[in-house]
Amino acid sequence: MAKKSKKQQPGGTPATVALTEAGVPYTVHAYEHDPSHPSYGEEAAEAMGISPERVFKTLVADVDGALVVAVVPVAGSLDLKALATAVGGKRAAMADPAAAERTTGYVRGGISPLGQRKRLRTVLDASAAAHATICVSAGRRGLEVELSPADLAQLTEAVSAPVGRA
Repeated sequence: MAKKSKKQQPGGTPATVALTEAGVPYTVHAYEHDPSHPSYGEEAAEAMGISPERVFKTLVADVDGALVVAVVPVAGSLDLKALATAVGGKRAAMADPAAAERTTGYVRGGISPLGQRKRLRTVLDASAAAHATICVSAGRRGLEVELSPADLAQLTEAVSAPVGRA
């Protein structure tokens, strides 16, 4: 039996390929990315007409020397101390953008928690559980996927913790 390829499908990204291969229901939302917009996440929420509490950004942090992914609402920010605690670490800082891009295989503003080049430990903000679906980057600027928080957590092997702050 042939093994499914992880190659990017036409019009797809590694994130959408991962979702399709896993058989997870999702919806793609595309919008015209404006490079002058000050916030990728807020731009996505505005363009899609979805509450910023349901649109989540993917941030890469360095916790005690290891890269970790935090998925938090675009309406707030990442609590680095809470992230370190959630993964049993002592100190957290935002990762070097070049290291985040190199490790995930995505560009800043388009980093998805799904289909990363190297799977990183992932923490999904506990607020995601309050929503039937949330949106995360589909792997490029101007492209989001909407899926259930439970499916996202399962696919990324994420732990849930209160790591976002308003």
